[in-house]
Amino acid sequence: MGKASRGKKQRSRDSSTTWKATGAARAAHRARADSLRLLRHNVWVRTMMASNTVNRMAELRTVLHHSNVPAEHHENLAFAMMLGKQGRRPPWPSSPAEAAQWQLQQVVKLLDGAEVLIISPAAHAAVMAAAATLEPADVGTLDKDRDIAIRTGLLVLPEPVVVENRGGSLSDVRAFGWQLVTQHQVLPDAQYPGVQLTCFMDRDGPVQPQSWRLAVAQARASGSTLPPLVPDGIYGMRTDAALTAESNEQHAEITEEHRRLNTVLNQVAEHRALPAEEGQWDGGRIRDTYDDFAARYAFAFWRLAAQGVTVLGAAHEADESGSSHQAQAQPADPDVRVIRLANQLPAQRSAADDGASRIYHHRWTVRMHKVRQWYPSAQEHRVIWRGPYIKGPADAPFMLGEKAYIVT
Repeated sequence: MGKASRGKKQRSRDSSTTWKATGAARAAHRARADSLRLLRHNVWVRTMMASNTVNRMAELRTVLHHSNVPAEHHENLAFAMMLGKQGRRPPWPSSPAEAAQWQLQQVVKLLDGAEVLIISPAAHAAVMAAAATLEPADVGTLDKDRDIAIRTGLLVLPEPVVVENRGGSLSDVRAFGWQLVTQHQVLPDAQYPGVQLTCFMDRDGPVQPQSWRLAVAQARASGSTLPPLVPDGIYGMRTDAALTAESNEQHAEITEEHRRLNTVLNQVAEHRALPAEEGQWDGGRIRDTYDDFAARYAFAFWRLAAQGVTVLGAAHEADESGSSHQAQAQPADPDVRVIRLANQLPAQRSAADDGASRIYHHRWTVRMHKVRQWYPSAQEHRVIWRGPYIKGPADAPFMLGEKAYIVT
């Protein structure tokens, strides 16, 4: 599902507040509960989802019309590219309203069964930096058994990330939710293990145009109050490590193919896009040129968690230096788990001249790369993918490249 065209103008941010795990846990639990209650049978959200379906299907039909796919297969293929990847099986919906109703049921199911997680600002910055190193083909190495430890989850970010979407509109991402599904594709008919990834924008987020404020007010007046976490884009990702065995050259070709397709989709979207309201952001706006930020962020989060770069803990008050204490007046929420950066050993290497070791005073993200791993039991080398992961002292600042973003 394409993202909602919410060209919101950004408000000023209160930079004086300090992130605390206990407060964030309570807020996340409350946001999940309120969103679940307000989403059931919500006419306004269903209408927004139906509109997104119409726009996305129109884009896909336009692209397929100029492809070598026979015309009689356009509709089937467009539905498979959108809903099939999200876990919907044929027969396809007969209308956008039916598609939106199914998607809304999926979101309700997700929120109802998800384990709620919050992520500290430092761990979030590490995930953002790692996501910026990923290419589209890297995401194709995702393995549900190796990478996704929590099967159904809702990850609430420490603050919204502002994203410039296809067509130039702005939206903010407040949370990511996921659940495992079976993908259904056509030409040829096939089924793959996958994960359904849902982006949630913040109803009261940092970008608020007049049109959005009016919609929120009208929804509230009609009795269909919008939830604090509003479902936005829904994506489908394969989780069978489909591209793990491919060569670097094939990865490059797949990445380029992904970018070509989304460049065409961008051109289609520009023809129907309304002028977007501009705003300023002092934490790093993400320009989602190829509509893959959500997939890259989720992949980086799962991979870093699986590799032990982050740790799961209870919702205790904590500062960014790693010290923590149990809140006295307000106990931790037992239903929320906290993601923090794990302690890491300083990275060292020998100096060229005097043989003394040098300790680095920064952290950095190591890109995904292939290595020849020796397996003693099989007495052979096997090529495997590693990364992204973080190197360097746990208390050192990040060294960010030109493609890395940090939200503070």
